[in-house]
Amino acid sequence: MERILLKNIDNPESHRLKEYERVGGYSSLRKVLEQMSPQDVIEEVKTSGLRGRGGAGFPTGMKWEFASRDPKFPKYLICNADEGEPGTFKDRPILERNPHLLIEGMVISAYALKAEIGYIYLRGEYPYAKTVLEEAIREAYEAGYLGDNILGRGVRFHLSVHQGAGAYICGEETALIESIEGKRGQPRIKPPFPVNVGAWGMPTVVNNVETLANVPYIVEIGGEEYKKIGSPECPGPKLYSVSCCVKRPGVYELPMGTTLREIIYEHAGGIRDGRQLKAVIPGGISTPVLTPDRIDCPMDFVSLPKYGSMLGSGAVMVLDDSVCMVKVTWRAMRFFEHESCGKCTPCREGTGWLRNILERLEGGMGRPGDIELLQDVAKSIQGKTFCPLGDGAASVVLSFVRNFPEEFEFHIKEKRCMVGEG
Repeated sequence: MERILLKNIDNPESHRLKEYERVGGYSSLRKVLEQMSPQDVIEEVKTSGLRGRGGAGFPTGMKWEFASRDPKFPKYLICNADEGEPGTFKDRPILERNPHLLIEGMVISAYALKAEIGYIYLRGEYPYAKTVLEEAIREAYEAGYLGDNILGRGVRFHLSVHQGAGAYICGEETALIESIEGKRGQPRIKPPFPVNVGAWGMPTVVNNVETLANVPYIVEIGGEEYKKIGSPECPGPKLYSVSCCVKRPGVYELPMGTTLREIIYEHAGGIRDGRQLKAVIPGGISTPVLTPDRIDCPMDFVSLPKYGSMLGSGAVMVLDDSVCMVKVTWRAMRFFEHESCGKCTPCREGTGWLRNILERLEGGMGRPGDIELLQDVAKSIQGKTFCPLGDGAASVVLSFVRNFPEEFEFHIKEKRCMVGEG
């Protein structure tokens, strides 16, 4: 498949407006403003079957329609560029090498929503991306792609970058909105949903970088043609971040539904150092781990749950037979405990309990009953928190214990790791 989202990024000038225009950039925006109504754009996106690429996989056109039907104004469009999920780095090439694709996607989306104000909520650890984005936004204003009268068509849209401060929780859309409003980044209870009561109480659409970057291509080729890419229920291109124990880690743009086996062995070059595959985390650390017998699963939002996991952000973390599964679980729990915002008691207290038990196991001080205790605490967190952070932490523990019980038992009985680590 030819590159769509990562088109031309090998060119050192790909982030410049002139280079983006040279390869056809902003032609979709011109087409929209000259030929399409806001509702036409929404219908095209609905026809395309585009699903949100941030993790939830919610139909993008449906989300837009909910917000567009709300009579309240102003409406806001927010790009979620707070790429904080461990193992995820798929949005970074767009932000740093193809920023005008994102800007064009946002202007088209704002036109469809009748939103006049937009924000790119950027991960605090991406300072270079901030520099690139702000320069690209400046270029877009000067060229008439942003402002009060875009391309002389009477359309108004203003865009700015809002940089986060390194909080993982702000990747959750309501915590992100709280942060933009100047409050502590903590999730809100839903409903009401942001499409009706979002930023400053107004209708707000929050879409991921990759989601918005798909919009110009959908406009260019039409929703029906776009549906022919990838799997029928989850069409379009997908960016997969592949890391850990592979020969060629990186970001791969492939049709949605490409199998995990193909991603690992054909595109990422297979397992490094001649070792054997032991486990794969398919969608970022929050998604349940898979064993090698399940890697023929199509990597899309519909298929992966049938194999016991989720697509999440599409961050493929490949673990070989030298890796201790108890250590991975412990490290994951250190992360979740640190990043819990503390609003929900089960998450705030439970992640600490899980980390403490796993630390004991990893340190050779495990006790009989610890495995059952891990499962009990994890199940006490599931479904009892405002946002998915608690569920993610619980699912990590439950899936690793379920798939690798012998390693946890070995740590308790032998007071050491069965793969020679720890």
